[in-house]
Amino acid sequence: MKSILCFGDSNTWGYSPDLPRRYNSEERWTKLLQKQLPSEYVVIEEGLNSRTTVLEDPYEAGKNGLDYLYPCIESHHPDLVVIMLGTNDLKSRFNLTASDISKGAARLVQLVQNYVHRFMVKPPEVLLVSPTHVLEVDPLKEGFTNAEPKSKELGYYFKLRAEELGCHFFDAATEIQPCPKEGIHWQVDQHKKFAEILAKRIPSIFDDKA
Repeated sequence: MKSILCFGDSNTWGYSPDLPRRYNSEERWTKLLQKQLPSEYVVIEEGLNSRTTVLEDPYEAGKNGLDYLYPCIESHHPDLVVIMLGTNDLKSRFNLTASDISKGAARLVQLVQNYVHRFMVKPPEVLLVSPTHVLEVDPLKEGFTNAEPKSKELGYYFKLRAEELGCHFFDAATEIQPCPKEGIHWQVDQHKKFAEILAKRIPSIFDDKA
């Protein structure tokens, strides 16, 4: 049995851009991924709205991904961790560059790669996913001023970090688009598409390590 920890923010949690609700088990990508993978895989959902890579949000408690990731790994002992964070680091209150954000993501990768437990033969594999772009299309969406151009640089820097750390990489923005009216969260068809992409990639990760 192979366990896959999906560690992300609201697009992993299943936040709908169209209605004030969470996508259900027939809609969000984590649940769709579970259905598409062979039976020997178990998908663990770990999405949290507004989660950052390594940052303490001055207005929302408990959003620092770095603080939560270690106990999460300790709890589940996954074989693979899919990390897709960085969108919330684009918020104007943090005032970070795309390079800065990628370094926050790199700290998460390093935490996983350095995890040691006597019950585990080796640390989990890591798939670092650069998040989709932010579109500044909603004038009522506070907090993401000037996020769009920086979001379009994330793929480049995340790839550099993945190469430096020797982990697997995928740039979600090459295939997945946020809601064109809301600009941040994914519509149902994009959840389906993302699940299909990962369902093809994940078995190959384990095949490569066999």
